[in-house]
Amino acid sequence: MKQHLTVVVVEQNQERVFQIVDALEESGDVDVFVVSDVSGVARQIATHSPDVVLIDIDNPSRDMLEELTVVSGPLERPVAMFVSGAAGGLAKAAVEAGMSAYVVDGLQADRIKPVMDIAITRFQMLRQMRVELEETRRALEERKLIDRAKGLIMRAKGIQEDEAYALLRKTAMNQNRRVADVAEALVTASALLS
Repeated sequence: MKQHLTVVVVEQNQERVFQIVDALEESGDVDVFVVSDVSGVARQIATHSPDVVLIDIDNPSRDMLEELTVVSGPLERPVAMFVSGAAGGLAKAAVEAGMSAYVVDGLQADRIKPVMDIAITRFQMLRQMRVELEETRRALEERKLIDRAKGLIMRAKGIQEDEAYALLRKTAMNQNRRVADVAEALVTASALLS
């Protein structure tokens, strides 16, 4: 866990709020904000910009999960949900909504820190995978653009692929731009002229 965390706890039972807050304060340097009214919970969570969200609820509804997806979804922050019992297909819905951890049998004080640590770790791993996937997609799109630009140059100048790429590369260096950017400009210009 990082040095200082801002944690939002969604809990309606006042007695349990005290147990959770005490356990969190024992676990390290944290600022804890409690949301006890679950109507508009996503908006309330967003006002605190927390590092982590802990939700302790007996029976979460699909509407609540959907609302949480909007503001506390997988790209925003780790969210750990503690429920009192197996709630049918809600475990799957919770994971799809972006919960980093879904713990059945409720929240016990001695489990808060380990579950929170796991939720943070899982969230960071998933975020890293998303970044890598996006970089791979971008690289593939750039590769496609470069190939299209090479094809245009080959047809226009009657040269081979390696010469077309060398010309693209030289142009990019002369303009202090990336090869993909030059290729995109060429493909766009070609589309305008067609």
